[in-house]
Amino acid sequence: MARSPERRSRSRSRSRERDSKRRRSDHYGREEDGGRDYRTSRDKDRDRGQDRSRGGYRDDTRGRDDRYYDRRNDGADRRRDDDDYQRDDYHSPRRQQLEEARPQRDDYSNGGVPPTGDNGGQAPAQPRGEPLSLEELLRKKQAEKAEQSKPVFLSKQQRAELALKKRAEEALEYRSRTDVLRQGLAEAAGRGAAVQASGGGGGGNRSSRPSGSGRDRDYDYERNRDYSRGDGGRNGGSRADRDRERELELIKQSYLGKEKEKKKIVKTADRFKFNFDWDAKDDTSRDLNPLYQDTHEAALLFGRGFRAGIDRREQKKASAEAETETLRRARSAAGGKETGEDRQRAAARANRANKYDDRGDMRIETHWSEKPRERMTERDWRIFREDFNISYKGTIPQEAFPIRNWEESNLPDAVRRAIQRVGYKTPSPIQMASIPLGMQQRDVIGVAETGSGKTAAFVLPMLAYIMKQPPMTGNPDIEAEGPYAVILAPTRELAQQIEEETIKLAHYTGFRVVSVVGGQNIEDQGFALRKGCEIVVATPGRLVDCVERQYAVLNQCNYVVLDEADRMIDMGFEPQVMGVLDAMPSSNLKPENEDEPLEAARVYRTTYMFSATMPPAVERLARKYLRRPVVVNIGAAGKATANVSQRVLVVKENEKPKTLEQQLNIAGNGARIIVFANTQKKCEHVVRLVENLGYAAAMLHGGKSQDQREESIKGFRDDKYNILVATDVAGRGIDVPNVALVINYDMPLTIEAYTHRIGRTGRAGKKGDALTFLTMGDTDVFFDLKKFLEESKAPVPRELANHEASRQKPGTRGSQFIRD
Repeated sequence: MARSPERRSRSRSRSRERDSKRRRSDHYGREEDGGRDYRTSRDKDRDRGQDRSRGGYRDDTRGRDDRYYDRRNDGADRRRDDDDYQRDDYHSPRRQQLEEARPQRDDYSNGGVPPTGDNGGQAPAQPRGEPLSLEELLRKKQAEKAEQSKPVFLSKQQRAELALKKRAEEALEYRSRTDVLRQGLAEAAGRGAAVQASGGGGGGNRSSRPSGSGRDRDYDYERNRDYSRGDGGRNGGSRADRDRERELELIKQSYLGKEKEKKKIVKTADRFKFNFDWDAKDDTSRDLNPLYQDTHEAALLFGRGFRAGIDRREQKKASAEAETETLRRARSAAGGKETGEDRQRAAARANRANKYDDRGDMRIETHWSEKPRERMTERDWRIFREDFNISYKGTIPQEAFPIRNWEESNLPDAVRRAIQRVGYKTPSPIQMASIPLGMQQRDVIGVAETGSGKTAAFVLPMLAYIMKQPPMTGNPDIEAEGPYAVILAPTRELAQQIEEETIKLAHYTGFRVVSVVGGQNIEDQGFALRKGCEIVVATPGRLVDCVERQYAVLNQCNYVVLDEADRMIDMGFEPQVMGVLDAMPSSNLKPENEDEPLEAARVYRTTYMFSATMPPAVERLARKYLRRPVVVNIGAAGKATANVSQRVLVVKENEKPKTLEQQLNIAGNGARIIVFANTQKKCEHVVRLVENLGYAAAMLHGGKSQDQREESIKGFRDDKYNILVATDVAGRGIDVPNVALVINYDMPLTIEAYTHRIGRTGRAGKKGDALTFLTMGDTDVFFDLKKFLEESKAPVPRELANHEASRQKPGTRGSQFIRD
């Protein structure tokens, strides 16, 4: 049955309306369901396997067979009509208008603004200008750069205005930021308070928010922490004050700059170790409890009590300051003003706190020199010993503590007057430590620096001991028993020097002092011993000869001094020293058992031993003849005193005469100078050299007779000779005052000899210089000399410091400098 044209047109219109409705419903369904058409998803899933087999399983993509497969066009026959429908739909008037307006809408969607006419309508399109060429852009940019690089003069007022304007802009910008932040914080706080009020407390607040909300939990923590600080509703102004302070601090940092915190450098090995040091910012308790922020110091017993382990004076001062501050606040609250009387009372209160004195605790700020001896504490004695570099080994009773002045020495008046006559104003450290021990009849081993006053340290207690014994003058029976005290010295010069010093100190006692040394007639010395004397100063060899020849006996000698004991042992006098000690009665030795008490009425032997070092032979001697000795160390053993300035010049052997002439000219003609040489022949050579230069020189060595040696020393002391040329004979014990310079023309073979040589200057607290000529032939002492100079903080020459011999001690394994 054929259809009429009208029926066919109506059928076409109905199919077109049906297809348009289907398309609109398909479009809206895809938008609501995330762009997916669930009605056709089953068909698509069913057909996806077929698409994969053809290689085109993606929408609008090319498959393996190089064909396009559009999944969205599947079933297009069901949504389309015939060709007439397509042509009619394309040529519809509405479709043409939409197609014409699409480019214009695209321009507006890309950021353009639709032009408007005078009446608000759409303005006609404007023609576009041609873009600038690259050359014109470059020329324009260069012109702007040249214009900006031109200097512009600004007056001081203009610069100030610009600075103020810039500062105002910065402040305005910062203020606007802080206002926004403050407003946001206030809104957040208001929302949090509303939520807390609606939730019914902390539990309701937690139940009302989701369990995974971490920001809300942190916010509640911060809000509750601020409330515990006092920022809640009861004290709303404190938050604003803190914000204002923070704002001021940030402004201050913007102008002054923020201090950079240096990051602590951690070693690689310590990077993974546990850190036991905590920073102040790691303490979180101060943010939770306000008590940690404002700590309160408790006033024990209302300011009259003290805490253990803290300086009482500091506690007293803190209490006085707290009391003064409390009174000031009370006075300010009452409306009163501080008067001069109030200030005086506060000053008196602070002064009393500073000068705190308790009966059980002497004034802390009082120095030991201002305290009486009976009020000295253990702390004061420790400070005293540190000040004078005094150290002990052994048990010391309180009565044998060091003396601080001559008044505390308990010496007899005759000895005190002799001290004033000699001119000793204050005791030296070795005298401070040794004299009280000698007064208590304790055995002493003294180790002290050269030139430290050791002679008076053992002579003064010896004189006090002799004054307690029966008088010897006019009593032949007592004179026949021998002297009361014996002093042994290694050399004649040292023995004679000790004799002279002893005669000076025994000036008001009337004691006789006899010197028994080699080089003199032994019969004359024996005659002087038979006449009787209280003190004998001798060398070990000559005194043994006198005892063997029965010129002298030592039956009542109970005070023995061994000066320079190590030197006597080195010189081979150990048998002679032991012979002299064995000649004394052994019954007067103290018992070897330290726990055995001493008899009060009995006289025991007192032995003094002074030694720079303690070799095994000296230790063996001390262990045999000394009982419970106290070792007194002054300074460092074997070191030169700090008063000596040391210099070392590295020269050649043929350059020594010229260098000596230069140094003598620098020192001047009036200075006392000692020149040391190693051999007698070298001494004679140096004397001729010095005399040819016009200087008066004396010579002292072992080849001279005793009379010649005494004459040389006497002439040098009396300024008859201003230069003394000597060997190591004068290296120990020679005490000549005011020696300005010591020159080692030859470097000694040992560092001990070097120490004693330079010790001839810088004595009795005076300054002195020591100069040494060093050659490459002295490599045996390079190591010890370098070490000695470094310990004394003296300059070390570059030649000595870099030499191979100064890096390894001679005689050790691998050393090339071993003496044959």
